[in-house]
Amino acid sequence: MKIGFFEIEDWEIDYLKKMFNKLGIVAELFFFAEKLNKDLLPGQRDFDIISVFVGSNITKEVIEYFPDLKLITTRSTGFDHIDLATAKEKNIAVGYVPGYGDNTVAEFAFGLLLTLSRKIYEAYDRIREIGSFSLDGLRGFDLKGKTIGIIGTGRIGKCMIKIARGFDMNVVAFDVQPDEEFAKENNFQYLTLDDLLTQSDVISLHVPYIPPSDSNQGTYHLINSENISKIKKGAILINTSRGPIVETEVIVKALNDGILSGVGLDTFEEEGASKDEKTLLLYGRPEEHDLKKLLANRVLIDMPNAIITPHNAFNTNEALQRILDIDIENIKSFVDKKTLVYPIRY
Repeated sequence: MKIGFFEIEDWEIDYLKKMFNKLGIVAELFFFAEKLNKDLLPGQRDFDIISVFVGSNITKEVIEYFPDLKLITTRSTGFDHIDLATAKEKNIAVGYVPGYGDNTVAEFAFGLLLTLSRKIYEAYDRIREIGSFSLDGLRGFDLKGKTIGIIGTGRIGKCMIKIARGFDMNVVAFDVQPDEEFAKENNFQYLTLDDLLTQSDVISLHVPYIPPSDSNQGTYHLINSENISKIKKGAILINTSRGPIVETEVIVKALNDGILSGVGLDTFEEEGASKDEKTLLLYGRPEEHDLKKLLANRVLIDMPNAIITPHNAFNTNEALQRILDIDIENIKSFVDKKTLVYPIRY
């Protein structure tokens, strides 16, 4: 049994070796700091299992590169970077990590909100860059008594609701599968998406990315040109879920026109290409990317009322160890029984 781990840090190598030995998992382990995609394929092809993170892109070409592949695990909750159709066609199991960072991501989302509501970054930057302690333009607003709309009430959304209640905010929510018992316990109500947009002073996104299909739109561009005008004027939008849930060009226009007073984004469309534009232009395939979205990202990053972070919401010591523990649990279960503790149902 040969297992390849990609996007791995040195401390993770030591931890994985220790845990595999402790749990008696018999396998040859190979570690790569690099991402895995069709342009970054390792010399070795005979892996039975590959473990990846969100920076990798497991396309059909990548899957077909490994003829012995039986299992793909992703050390993340999202799995839109894996070609599930090809995996299913080739009878390759796919596992994921459903709940490693519920509080972790919710805490970060609230951090983005506080940064915007109290103009924390502007205050810090003003002192650091020009040494000014002036309060001009730094007046924020209280969260107490404001209405926060939580879109998606899974594990992270539920944590977000509990934090918001601690700030004495009014909570409303939207979910295609409402948890009415949880709503009653935590004193909030479910609304339609349009009603939530109309009533919320803050909108926070906590849904998985579900690509569009012939039957429905999924969660692609859940916030879009058709419903952006329904947002309460001056609201704040927070997205720590997946970039394609928000239509980037629409957000730029909404900020420019004052529909939104601020956005906090830990993820955005064409995220990977935007992170390394030089490599994309010199060695990549620009024709495979949406250049209009890349331009919109650049405009968005430069807007003063946008706080952009590099997909960092998951990134705590505790969450990363939980990720590895669950990934190991998935791999051990598959090696022992050919089943997964946390499979993706495709």
